[in-house]
Amino acid sequence: MRERGAELAFDGDPANRYLPWIVALMVYLASLAVAGALVLGTSAARWQSGQSDRLTVQLPLHLAPQDGVAADTRIQAIMDILSETAGIAAVRRLERDELVFLLEPWLGAGNITDDLPLPELIDVTVERDARPDLDALKQRLIKAAPGVEIDDHGRWMSRLSAAARAVQALALALTVMIAGAATATVVVATRASLAVHRETIELLHLIGAQDGFVARAFARRALALGLRSGLIGLGLAALTFIFLQQTTSGLDAPLMPRIELSIASLAVLAALPLASAAIAMVTARFTVLKALAKLP
Repeated sequence: MRERGAELAFDGDPANRYLPWIVALMVYLASLAVAGALVLGTSAARWQSGQSDRLTVQLPLHLAPQDGVAADTRIQAIMDILSETAGIAAVRRLERDELVFLLEPWLGAGNITDDLPLPELIDVTVERDARPDLDALKQRLIKAAPGVEIDDHGRWMSRLSAAARAVQALALALTVMIAGAATATVVVATRASLAVHRETIELLHLIGAQDGFVARAFARRALALGLRSGLIGLGLAALTFIFLQQTTSGLDAPLMPRIELSIASLAVLAALPLASAAIAMVTARFTVLKALAKLP
């Protein structure tokens, strides 16, 4: 007897009528979840490495002369304090055109007039291996200019990266749950298909067919179904990803995750149809073998 699945008329099997679309939908959702996790992982690493060594010192909006000392002299004194502090590699005072560039995304281009007072900002680069004591540094700066503030980019970037990684972990957990749901769906569909073909399977047993032959027929059918459905789901996810990429391409937001994938990430996504096919094949085979073992 030739071992092939033609003895079981799967093509007209009502139990598998909606299974391909269900599997395609699950692969689509899993692809989006995995792509989102990969994008967030890349963005979190970029945020962490790009701003963890930066500080911004903000002076009061109206830095008036104090005790006969001009504002520019006090600003220079603050810069001298920063330069002399251990752990600080570079200090630079931002020019007005740089401040305007930073504020235009919020206030709109052309809305910042020359007479509009702007805060003084000092960009500080710190050494990653020897960060200064920010609390002590702030106390020293307050003596030179009351009301000074220190914005630690590394601290809030770490919080932002932690939040991104939490969402990334949630997306991966969602992928695992989708895989579990797909497995359960294949089990239910396989059992239903076994019930439909029960008489044919019993007849095959009577003429000498082994359980492994029947299981391989179901497994081959599940393999083809899982691969075809996986490719459909991945294709739909690719179209969705391209749409999101084009929609966000014009946004100039430094902290927004970049909708882009590396070659390694694309390889991971390309493996999802293979994973869906493998899950469907193994699940169908074990389900059939377990059910046939209970037959007399």
